[in-house]
Amino acid sequence: MKKNTEANIASLAEDAQDLISATANIAESKVVEARKRLNVALERGREAWEQVQDAAVARARAADEVIRDYPYQSIGVAVGIGALLGLFLMRRRG
Repeated sequence: MKKNTEANIASLAEDAQDLISATANIAESKVVEARKRLNVALERGREAWEQVQDAAVARARAADEVIRDYPYQSIGVAVGIGALLGLFLMRRRG
């Protein structure tokens, strides 16, 4: 899913850049203003995407550290969650 989302975002950014390039020779004030707003929106989108990626990496590293510090407790929690999900799914079907 991550690759699909990342590809969609990259495609959207590329399309927006193409639109900006295609309208570069149009000097109407509305088009010029729209290109400026689109450039700003693209930059904000890039910054937001980088922040999301950084946050995801930080959370993954934190989870990895907790699992390495408490391996048996982590296994216990995973087994417990799995058992609860199993019970929940069995009740739902039955």
